[in-house]
Amino acid sequence: MGNPKSPGANSQAVLRRAEQLDALDAILPFDRRDQLASLLTDDDVETLKHLASEGMGDNTLRALASDLGYLEAWCQLATGAPLPWPAPESLLLKFVAHHLWDPVKRAEDPAHGMPADVEAGLRAERLLRADGPHAPGTVRRRLTSWSILTRWRGFTGAFGAPSLKSALRLAVKASNRPRQRKSKKAVTVDILAMLLQACAGDRLVDVRDRALLLTAFASGGRRRSEVAAPRVGDLADEELVRADPSDKNSPPLPCLSIRLGRTKTTAADDDEHVLLIGRPVTALKRWLAEAQIKDGPVFRRIDQWGNIDRRALTPQSVNLILKARCEQAGLDPALFSAHCLRSGYLTEAANRGIPLPEAMQQSLHKSVTQAASYYNNAERKNGRAARLIV
Repeated sequence: MGNPKSPGANSQAVLRRAEQLDALDAILPFDRRDQLASLLTDDDVETLKHLASEGMGDNTLRALASDLGYLEAWCQLATGAPLPWPAPESLLLKFVAHHLWDPVKRAEDPAHGMPADVEAGLRAERLLRADGPHAPGTVRRRLTSWSILTRWRGFTGAFGAPSLKSALRLAVKASNRPRQRKSKKAVTVDILAMLLQACAGDRLVDVRDRALLLTAFASGGRRRSEVAAPRVGDLADEELVRADPSDKNSPPLPCLSIRLGRTKTTAADDDEHVLLIGRPVTALKRWLAEAQIKDGPVFRRIDQWGNIDRRALTPQSVNLILKARCEQAGLDPALFSAHCLRSGYLTEAANRGIPLPEAMQQSLHKSVTQAASYYNNAERKNGRAARLIV
């Protein structure tokens, strides 16, 4: 009888977990399932399947799976054992100490912060890429995911312990890491025109990318997960609308509604939708017609031979498509991400004098403060206050 801890038995366990994760095909990116299968335990996979059956949102479950994989890998490297449930307070404090540290003190004491062997192991698994301490927001998010998963397993963790709150507060102050913007440059209409020119060909991939970029921008600057998610059944033709609503003689334009369902900022029973009008509608319908897509995901992967995959693009693929088109347009892809479409939509709306509440009806921002930040930046550049001496 084989040893259950033998390499062969371990390989069989990983294969079994990969097959179980296949059941979450619509949630977990295909290219990460094998990696997660090697990082997660059988109980982890069962927890994710249970959460999916309970109706947890796809984006939330995807984030939980990613964070759980990272936590398992970190714990194994840092302690030599799988993640314990519930985690002791000492392990939570160790996680903070490994991820939020003082760069000045690290230069004086190499043992400060994450140990070198732990860091090397995480980099080998492609789970750690950036240098320096983690972003405080990332650490808090992973602790939140850890807390959620602990509760779902029926345990009470030490996540509200005063020592952990104090350690987080002091570590964030010590790390002195400036808050990073999600995207350095906004994709406003002038930049969008350059990206569309980069995919002006007649190949299927060009037709898809034009439709994707126009749809993502014109629908209010959708998040990359919201660009990847729609299915044909989520699209509905609306009555023609006038180019100028106040002029009955202005040309009629096609109109389409896109059902988004639950989004990052909606409640479980919300059912959001946005409108597309004019050229984006034409581009989207051309893509569906030429790709012969009559049901299932709207935006799909296309291989190097022009074959269309049955599965939807992943949110990460949306990001990569944008960066690739930026490079082809002669722009620095490092300055752009999928979020640039969202910030660009609101920046363009501000530049055109569209009232903030009207823009938010399309972007579906829930936070006026967050949406207004794009307007404030545009107004500063266009206003007189910064032009007292020119």
